[in-house]
Amino acid sequence: MTNDLTTGSVRGKLLGLFFPMLLTNLLKQVYSIADTAIVGKGLGDAALGSVGDLASMSLFIIGFSMGMTGGFGVIVAQCFGSGDSASVRRAAAMSIKLSAILTVILTAAGCLLLRPVVVMMKTDPSLISDSLTYGYIIFGGLAATVAYDLFSGMLRSVGDSRTPFTAIVISSAVNIALDIVLIFIVHTGVEGAAAATVVSQALSAVICWVRMRDIPELRIGKDDFTRDRSMVLLLLKNGIPMACMNSVTAVGCMVVQGYVNDCGAAYTSAYSVCSKYLNLAMLPSLTAGFALMSFVGQNHGAGQMQRIRRGVRVSVCIALISYLCIGAAMVFLPDLLAGAMLSGSDTIALTVIYLRICGAGLILLNLLFVFRNAMQGMGYPTVPMLSGIAEMLFRIPVIALMLPRIGFSAAGYAEIAAWVGALALVAGAYMLHTKTGHSE
Repeated sequence: MTNDLTTGSVRGKLLGLFFPMLLTNLLKQVYSIADTAIVGKGLGDAALGSVGDLASMSLFIIGFSMGMTGGFGVIVAQCFGSGDSASVRRAAAMSIKLSAILTVILTAAGCLLLRPVVVMMKTDPSLISDSLTYGYIIFGGLAATVAYDLFSGMLRSVGDSRTPFTAIVISSAVNIALDIVLIFIVHTGVEGAAAATVVSQALSAVICWVRMRDIPELRIGKDDFTRDRSMVLLLLKNGIPMACMNSVTAVGCMVVQGYVNDCGAAYTSAYSVCSKYLNLAMLPSLTAGFALMSFVGQNHGAGQMQRIRRGVRVSVCIALISYLCIGAAMVFLPDLLAGAMLSGSDTIALTVIYLRICGAGLILLNLLFVFRNAMQGMGYPTVPMLSGIAEMLFRIPVIALMLPRIGFSAAGYAEIAAWVGALALVAGAYMLHTKTGHSE
């Protein structure tokens, strides 16, 4: 069942898309945190650190594919909003072909770069072996991740956010069950957690693909795969900047990770947990941004600028409410949050410092997601890409200059600085584009 987002109540349509997506992303984070908790409690803080140490590199590789497939989804949404079903199918078919090529390239890159990057980030020698084992399995199974991101993005582009939710419910249960069996019963080590993640992602991709076959606009035939040069160029024009944005942001995170790792295993483990909680804290606003991107994509295709502005206002309200609830928990309950996943008092103390800092500034990140995704949905991917560069340029100097002086809290301030720089750029660009109607 598709959902035309170009008519009806803006608030109702957007929230109807938002809540299933929020539950989907929440479940993804829950089983990500379950991975972390199971690894931490079952294998120890060191194993947890070895898994978390790959977070920034995963963002570099997997974030690139997510940005690319997200860019493809914007074109699908715009075609759907314009009422051109044939273009929707062509866009979907070309997206699949491009994603297959992308998967081969990124899988090879991930596996070849893994060891050099782990060494470059100054990973503690005691963590390297487990980091490599976990990374090779995750990057080796990248096809499952790309397939789910692509298929779920296409479904959301035509207004179906329920199927991705169903897929995640099932795959989350499978992932957690496999984690428990492989780590606590079979005693596989970190490779068990990695294998469980790949299997669960593959299952979620299959569920989304089956659903796509039931939607006429996404029921792709052999003729739709005939090369369409103009469509390929349009997809790449929108996908590449979004992919680069994620990867450039990841470079900044890898640099931060390197500085943190240089301070010892306790810092690495604390930063791993902090990253998990920050990913969870950003979920409502991140989801509001993704829902807004599909909403804006359809309405941009239909020429409904007034609905786009109203949709952004609704998303800003979601971002503010999220900040008041989640930011407060990070500021006032950091000890409870840190103790849920860590055992060592040193790592818990470090985690508390970071959570308080980022909790106070979370509103900046929340608004960044709203305006960044609005620009992407309108087909202006260059501005979000530049915001990713801004994040890197603001994040690196702060961690480099402040870590030797104030310790682990510098990692939190580096995040705040990155959010300030990126938000100023995308919010200013949004106001300029919506006021003047200029295009790139």
